[in-house]
Amino acid sequence: MSRFVETMVATANAGGRQRGMVTGEPSDPVRRTWFEVHQRAARVAGGLVAGGLRPGSAVAVLAAAPELIAPTVQGTWLAGGSVTMLHQPTPRTNLEQWAEDTLQVLRMIGSDLVLLGEPFDQLAPVLEQHGISYRSITDLLAAQPLQRPVPVGEDSLALLQLTSGSTAAPKAVKITHGNLYSNVTAMVQRAEFDFERDVMVSWLPTFHDMGMVGFLTVPMTFGVELVKITPVEFLSGPLIWPELISKYRGTTTAAPNFAYAIVGRRLARVDDDDAYDLSSLRIALNGAEPIDPVAVRTFTDAGLRFKMAPECVFPAYGLAEATLAVSFAPLFTGLTVDVVEAAPLEAENRAVPVPEGDPRRGTDQVRGFAVLGRPLAGLEARIVDESGKALGEREVGEIGLRGEAVSPGYLTVEGPAPTQDADGWFATGDLGYLVDGQIVICGRKKDVIILGGRNVYPTDIERAAGSVEGVRAGNAVAVRIDAGTRRERFAVVLESKLAGEGDAEHELAKQVAARVRDAVDARPYAVVVLPPGSLPKTPSGKVQRAETAVRFRSQIDARA
Repeated sequence: MSRFVETMVATANAGGRQRGMVTGEPSDPVRRTWFEVHQRAARVAGGLVAGGLRPGSAVAVLAAAPELIAPTVQGTWLAGGSVTMLHQPTPRTNLEQWAEDTLQVLRMIGSDLVLLGEPFDQLAPVLEQHGISYRSITDLLAAQPLQRPVPVGEDSLALLQLTSGSTAAPKAVKITHGNLYSNVTAMVQRAEFDFERDVMVSWLPTFHDMGMVGFLTVPMTFGVELVKITPVEFLSGPLIWPELISKYRGTTTAAPNFAYAIVGRRLARVDDDDAYDLSSLRIALNGAEPIDPVAVRTFTDAGLRFKMAPECVFPAYGLAEATLAVSFAPLFTGLTVDVVEAAPLEAENRAVPVPEGDPRRGTDQVRGFAVLGRPLAGLEARIVDESGKALGEREVGEIGLRGEAVSPGYLTVEGPAPTQDADGWFATGDLGYLVDGQIVICGRKKDVIILGGRNVYPTDIERAAGSVEGVRAGNAVAVRIDAGTRRERFAVVLESKLAGEGDAEHELAKQVAARVRDAVDARPYAVVVLPPGSLPKTPSGKVQRAETAVRFRSQIDARA
């Protein structure tokens, strides 16, 4: 039995008898202890083994309700299988295309079985039409329980995490039992978890690594109290998030940057100072997308009125290829922004610090990046230039990772592919630098816009555009035009309710162009204003820059 499964089973029979998981908020909350979840998982495992599941088999899961996902995932691990959370269709999804994409994923991971649960039971006819085998999770929960876990080794696959890349071709990150145990253990140690007192609150999707590993696997492995709702419930009314933190005295939560911006603005409009009590919150992890200091300040300023300590903001760096977490900022320090000179950053790949009190702070002569902490135990990071040469402190280059939590490889439609080089290093594709051993991220290597020898980071453009009244928060994208040529330029594509409003749309585009020019000393080739919901996004909600450039190129050229 792997250390990961052994720990999860031991937890279920110890502290898991007292602590557990609340699901069904806000309409029909139900609480089950982790021991009860384990009992249900044993039934799922029994049904899988009786149905012929062999050790090492890949099992795909399509469900949204956390109360079904938790025993299904654990049951698959108890049965010796690996888990792949399939991307979930939405009301806008073309089901025919979704089925074809799902077939491609199943072929890629070598699976011929989908475990189907609410609210996706209705998709059974679609699966049957395309010859996709499935089993009902509800039926599996009625099976005879497996008496003891199927033995697996540390190198056995536990997760095949579908990535949120910018290309249409699917890819799955191979996460072993050893990877998983190393990363979840390192996370709870660095975050100084008290398994008996901490309460985790989450709406993150389980098909994303932060939701699956951070806010399901961690509490299920160590027996931490968890309150889990779905992204649909959060998006339907974002203030349910602080409401649940108040109700259950939540100590730990997490979200991408955009969610903190949304909730910060909503909290600021609440009239009743006693509507929420956020004094229990000690960790509000911010990760999965670049951290915007303005969005963080919006959240912390609004939270002060509800007794939230600003120091609870917990910047982090992570990616699926490292299982989940790479680095955490020091506890109770809040957001630290490293302010550097813009010119040497863009022209020389050097992060020259700008001291406190310098009059250049707050102008377009500087750039600010979140400090994301030191690598977790079992991981090491380095910065290299394009030739692979290791760089020194405050020299900008590509971040490389090595260690116990780093995935051994990918599964792609063309077959397996390695993640690591001969020395065990994984090239992340992220550009950044180190400050006193702490990681700072500047942007993605493939997204950097090169203008006259300057490396302009799209996040600087997007933050400037997003600061204009009328632009939807988190829905402004800087895209490269004619990348790699002497004519390389950039455009801004954004969403706004003013799209199609004639003069109002034109004025918005004009303001965005001016704000961007002031911020990065370069004018966009074009500004395209789209209606809300138009930008292409990954299943986990990240805007796809490359796909945006392709899809809206004709509109970009028309507005140039």
